[in-house]
Amino acid sequence: MEKKIARQRRARSTRAHIRELGVPRLSVLRSGQHIYAQVFTAGGDQVLAAASTVEAELKSGLKSCKNIEAAARVGKAIGERALQAGITKIAFDRSGYRYHGRIKALAEAAREAGLQF
Repeated sequence: MEKKIARQRRARSTRAHIRELGVPRLSVLRSGQHIYAQVFTAGGDQVLAAASTVEAELKSGLKSCKNIEAAARVGKAIGERALQAGITKIAFDRSGYRYHGRIKALAEAAREAGLQF
């Protein structure tokens, strides 16, 4: 339980800082089976773009939905969808997760798609 509480504390701290910046945020949720990404408005009240490995078009051709390749595909998709919504500059909210593995792959793919962190 300590691990979960520590992650939530880090997430709260990051989100407080992002609120001060006043830019849209790219939030990531990592579950055991899937990875989800959403771009919220600066106020956090509206979702502007979303992508996840639950979607059939992103899931097709993947060996597994819980690896780095799947996270990179979600990162590319969220980057493209955010650009279509007119968003280029965002703040990356990693939800308290360490910046490595799937989280890092998603962030780098979103940057390659054209988003600026």
